[in-house]
Amino acid sequence: MEIVLNILHIIVCIAIIAVVLLQSGRSAGISGAISGGAETFFGKNKGRTIDAILSKYTGVAAIVFLITAILLTIMLK
Repeated sequence: MEIVLNILHIIVCIAIIAVVLLQSGRSAGISGAISGGAETFFGKNKGRTIDAILSKYTGVAAIVFLITAILLTIMLK
């Protein structure tokens, strides 16, 4: 059981790293303010939905990470 939990924990760790790296930055700075007006409505809407999905995946992965970390800690005692 401990080996399976360790493997799941490592997979969740890699998933968190991947999902966080796929997300776009929250603030684009001055370059985002200048080029932000050039985006169309559809382009902004598409970006928000992808960011929303990635944000949900990040939350789920973080919860699974915490659960596996707690279970591994309990198993070590």
